[in-house]
Amino acid sequence: MFYEPDKNDHGLPFNPFKSCVVPRPVGWISTISRTGRVNLAPYSQFNSLGYDPPYVMFSASAHPLDARRKDSVRNSEETCEFVFNMATWDLREAVNTTSRYVDTDVNEFELAGLEAIPSRLVKPPRVAASPVQLECRYHTTLVLPGHRPETAFHVVVGRVVGVHIKDEFITRDGKVDVVKIRPIARMGYLDYTTVDSVFTMPIAEYDNRMAGEGQGAVLNK
Repeated sequence: MFYEPDKNDHGLPFNPFKSCVVPRPVGWISTISRTGRVNLAPYSQFNSLGYDPPYVMFSASAHPLDARRKDSVRNSEETCEFVFNMATWDLREAVNTTSRYVDTDVNEFELAGLEAIPSRLVKPPRVAASPVQLECRYHTTLVLPGHRPETAFHVVVGRVVGVHIKDEFITRDGKVDVVKIRPIARMGYLDYTTVDSVFTMPIAEYDNRMAGEGQGAVLNK
């Protein structure tokens, strides 16, 4: 089949686009406002953008009711800080709870029954139960226009300045045990998946210098 997204002429009962780019890591983003209000929300458009230094991004649609920026976006821009907390199978219900549209003064940590712990280099707190947290300093925002005001997307980029990994999820050979962590990722529709298996595949002309960075880059000839 072929369809044009602007025409939405796929002829299916559900839009298939989000099922064509999968799985997508869940960016569980904690921020704090200029007045000290804490916010925690998951975003299904999240990923890393580099590693030397490391950058990550999360993309948030405008608020569906009035097209304003989401709290995570506004807080990141105004305070120049945010934290990524890894969403896992064990935390899936809490992640889902924090996805609700609630008033700005609602603390999602409390709403989901999560313990908030201090970060080391930034002000937004971390999810204590999350096995991996990335402390980030705001870098920039890219605004992607939508067909309607509420479908505009704000892509927030942050530089990772601090990385927390719980010791029990580091293997004896010094690698992060992703299978033990079981991160969840977003699929299409209302579907999710988990990382339950990992396989290794050698890459031709592998640059061993990159192995220490965990990149697996292919050299250009």
